[in-house]
Amino acid sequence: MLRTVWRYGLAVAAVAVALLITRSLEKYTDITPLFYAAIVISAWFGGIGPGLLAVVLAELSIDYYFVEPLYALGLGPKPYSFLIVFGVLAVLTSWMSSKRRRAEEGLRQARDELETRVQERTKELRQANETLREREAELTHVTRVMTIGELTASIAHEVNQPLAAIVTNGNACLRWLGGATPNLSEARQAVQRIIKDSYRASEVIARVRSLVKKAPPRNDLVDLNEVIDEVLALAQSETRRNRVQIKRELKDDLPRVRGDRVQLQQVILNLIINGLEAIARSKDGARELSVSSGVQEDNVIVAVRDSGEGLDSANLERVFDAFYTTKPEGMGMGLAISRTIIESHGGRLWATPNSPKGAVFQFTLSTRTENAS
Repeated sequence: MLRTVWRYGLAVAAVAVALLITRSLEKYTDITPLFYAAIVISAWFGGIGPGLLAVVLAELSIDYYFVEPLYALGLGPKPYSFLIVFGVLAVLTSWMSSKRRRAEEGLRQARDELETRVQERTKELRQANETLREREAELTHVTRVMTIGELTASIAHEVNQPLAAIVTNGNACLRWLGGATPNLSEARQAVQRIIKDSYRASEVIARVRSLVKKAPPRNDLVDLNEVIDEVLALAQSETRRNRVQIKRELKDDLPRVRGDRVQLQQVILNLIINGLEAIARSKDGARELSVSSGVQEDNVIVAVRDSGEGLDSANLERVFDAFYTTKPEGMGMGLAISRTIIESHGGRLWATPNSPKGAVFQFTLSTRTENAS
């Protein structure tokens, strides 16, 4: 109710102001412009109803105050053609002003709705991307744990060796101390060997924990030669079990790269395990696995070469597809995740045939740390 009173009151006030100004400036200006302005204002802010009211009031005001005979309404010898033309133009002005106002309001409402929908859609996409990243991180972690699971026997052997040495040296220490004349020098050496073997077991467990632990990605400076040595240490027993000779060809003073150490360990471990399994399935020929590092322009390049069964040229890219595997018991996720990890670090992972047989898996990472992810 108050809004309706305000709208129609605006029309009355606008025409009244136009009348007062026009009468005071009658000698210096035309009659109609300010009344047209009053009609436009009334229709724009009030709508078609107030606009038509302003037309009627303007028509009466002009008829009464400005058209001879003055101060009289109704039929008579007045120039009605002028009033009719003014009335028609005033009605059109009111209608067009109201129409344009509604059109602009409609456009503004449509724009606001569009902005709201875009914001909602952007929020949904952001949430979907966050969920996807969480799922990828979980899948990467699960794959890493499964890879470690394949090395369970090897890891157990690596831990059992220092534990057995600790027991042996502990018994020897007791013998040296239990004699009629305790041999403190030999006992001290036995204790030192116990400490050394304890550290060896601790290092194996620490390496396994770093791979299995679920943690957010990091962006540290990483020495890939150290990463390779850590992974080779984990795979020692698996290497001996498959009677594979490891050729370690690592470049001295290799530039460091920026990335997540655990994720890069996962990639190299996956490539080495795949190479060992390929050699295990091979029945003849050399049983060699070569791991090398080097520099190629502004990149560090790491290559894992095996003498296993090799890959068909048609499958050199397919092996990186999710759920594609050449192993009966495989899931087909290891290489797909490895490529995702390398590409997220700004690098590239690919496969080529080895000569005379086998496969070569190589990846590059940039040494320009400011461009690395």
